[in-house]
Amino acid sequence: MFVGVGAARVRDLFEQAKTKAPCIIFIDELDALGKARGGMTVGGHDEREQTLNQLLVEMDGFDPKAGVILLAATNRPEILDPALLRPGRFDRQILVDRPDKKGREDILKVHIKNIKLAENVDVPEIAAMTAGFAGADLANLVNEATLLAVRRGKDEVDADEFREAFERIVAGLEKKNRLINEDERRIVAYHETGHALVGLSLPGAGPVQKITIVPRGVAALGYTLNVPTEERFLMRKSELLDKIAMSLGGRAAEEIVFGDVSTGAHNDLSKATEIARTMVTQYGMDDALGQVYLEAGGRSPYLNTPVFPEEKKYSDETSRDIDKAVRRILDEQYTRARDIINKRRQALEEGAQLLLKKEKIEGKELKVILDKETLPDSSA
Repeated sequence: MFVGVGAARVRDLFEQAKTKAPCIIFIDELDALGKARGGMTVGGHDEREQTLNQLLVEMDGFDPKAGVILLAATNRPEILDPALLRPGRFDRQILVDRPDKKGREDILKVHIKNIKLAENVDVPEIAAMTAGFAGADLANLVNEATLLAVRRGKDEVDADEFREAFERIVAGLEKKNRLINEDERRIVAYHETGHALVGLSLPGAGPVQKITIVPRGVAALGYTLNVPTEERFLMRKSELLDKIAMSLGGRAAEEIVFGDVSTGAHNDLSKATEIARTMVTQYGMDDALGQVYLEAGGRSPYLNTPVFPEEKKYSDETSRDIDKAVRRILDEQYTRARDIINKRRQALEEGAQLLLKKEKIEGKELKVILDKETLPDSSA
């Protein structure tokens, strides 16, 4: 409200710290205070810049023997002013990453210690299927599972509640009261069975756990759940291509069965296109373009988010080549998905009919149908 108040408070903070040493100063959300100077600000008298300048001055005059330790936290280290990060200031950076499988197990044990669990609850299994979850996500998972058990009048929380809670977090709430006509139900059933069928046929697509045509969330009329069973940090080119083929399996099934396509594949197309473009522009996985990094915008070394938009550093001709390469990958994998579904048309029909009847089926149920269909070929 008043000019200079921020700088005065910074001076006062450090004076208090010196009188109370030994002590720790902790600044949360440092990016609100330490955002890079310049940019859209006019002149050098911006109030935020004055506060940041005062912080830099106080850190410069830090006596290492004074007994004051300065810590700060931020989710956006890429936008901090470089002067804050130079040696003598915040020169040690500690990344608090999302927990690995062992970390998720330990976090889950903390949140379930006051909850009565059924014997069929396997904490390592829950930790395995929640790859990418942070601590708050795991706390929410346990809370959702407990609420489901209470609503169902159970004395214990069992594995079914944890699976249902996981699906709620990943895909949204079930919308059983959403009325869908029979034609649309058939389209969704064949669409989701197509995804699952291609996924089960390709080892790199990931294990298919569940297929459902019960609407969830805002727009999902059904979904196929495939959850990794182990922690992964690298993906091979063949695995990425398998994932694209699986994403396009629903659209391929619609075209083969109905001779037409619907708007239900918009999210699948988005995911497939994103993977293909990343393969071409970031991972150098296109033979024609070669081993070159072509991403236009810079990215944070800590978070998978763009920092500031940058002007592309390649020609318009290369841009056209990128578009052609992305389209070629998508066309090849769509053809691959169509071939798989054409070869396994009987399994598609049986799986879709089972899904229409039960609304939810496990991946292993579809695998039984698939194995039964392929038995004669293997014995021939």
